[in-house]
Amino acid sequence: MRDHPAFNEPAFNEPAFHEPAFHEPAFNEASFPGSGRRPDHGDPSMTRPDNPATPAAAPQRPAEIRPRTTARRASGAAVRRGPADPVKSLLHHHRDLCERAVGPLEIAAGLEAHGLTDRTAARYRHRDVFALAEELYARVPPRTRERAADGPPGPGPDTDARAAWTLLALLPGAACLATAGVLRATEGVLGDGARALVTAVGAVLACLALRACLGRGPLRAPDGAGRAGMYGCWLLSYAVYGEELLAQVMTGGPDGPWDGTPAPLLGLAAAVAPAAWCIHLFTVHAHRKLTGSRALEEFGAGVRPLLLTAVALFLGALLPLLYLAHIGLGGGTPVAAAALGVLFFVARLLAAHGLPEPGTVALAAACAVEAGAPALVLAARLPGLEPLARPVNALVSAGGTGAVSALACGGAAVGLLLHAAFALSRASAHTRT
Repeated sequence: MRDHPAFNEPAFNEPAFHEPAFHEPAFNEASFPGSGRRPDHGDPSMTRPDNPATPAAAPQRPAEIRPRTTARRASGAAVRRGPADPVKSLLHHHRDLCERAVGPLEIAAGLEAHGLTDRTAARYRHRDVFALAEELYARVPPRTRERAADGPPGPGPDTDARAAWTLLALLPGAACLATAGVLRATEGVLGDGARALVTAVGAVLACLALRACLGRGPLRAPDGAGRAGMYGCWLLSYAVYGEELLAQVMTGGPDGPWDGTPAPLLGLAAAVAPAAWCIHLFTVHAHRKLTGSRALEEFGAGVRPLLLTAVALFLGALLPLLYLAHIGLGGGTPVAAAALGVLFFVARLLAAHGLPEPGTVALAAACAVEAGAPALVLAARLPGLEPLARPVNALVSAGGTGAVSALACGGAAVGLLLHAAFALSRASAHTRT
């Protein structure tokens, strides 16, 4: 075997070619003794190019075979690897928010409104929501951000718009004042039917004016007010007729029609314009805090004093108006009307920032207390239920019939104000729609 010429041939260089993707089985010359050729599967034309037994021929370059398996494996690996940037998908999902935002904190507020927390931000490889918002803001193309900044301004309208909604806010008070003036001037001249007609027309005009001013300007609720309107009508009706009704019920009545006290209604209608301006100032300064703060906690700590300031300003404007109405028309309890005005103000402030449900609940609670007072007195007339009237009797003995409304509206206003201090300190309540 060692003398066989196949083992004594000098080394040779085969022409270079691309190996196919499949692998040929290893060739073992020991398995083919006496042969100087590779296994050819029966094809005699497949001989070694350096075999001297074959005639010299030009070397043939074998056909190249595309390594499809390798390409398929590479593409499959790329598909399996996928995008390594989790923030990219979040930016695509919240692109509108990021393009409209004037700063990272506004993006953080929007993410907070969509339920993202600091724990969720850790899945996007950031320590908190604000750090994630900063990266999203940095990834927005500058020209897109500049185009958004050149659009409509934030919550502060221009001078013409302010003049328009201020005029609308003055209309409810003007309608109530005109009705009261006509009734005072025609006292003793018009009959009861004509005076009732004048009162009804004045009430309709005041309601239409109130609806118009609630649809524009700072008092507009973008998501609607739900059933707050129905509860508000009940509370206003009780402010006018409730004290006289409760007095008759406690003395064995009701005995018939009872006189109304329109002074609280006039004072509250005139306070619509101060309420609009107080909400406007709160919204503008809160938005400035939003754009100037560097963290959500910093914004929350800065917006709570703004809320208390807005409520104090409104109360400072409401009390003189109620006092003047009480002097001009008489009747009514200014404390109860003031508590009702604060309740209305905080409920509308929350609704204007997209949170109408808490205000609706607070108004409904106040209605339940006011309706429950005469109901308890009437129920106490049944045998064995006399203790039901004791809380109402004690409250009326201490503060008069107006104490029921003051307690109902005052308690609801305090609870709603505490909720507003928490809800409006979140940046998501101040993002632009």
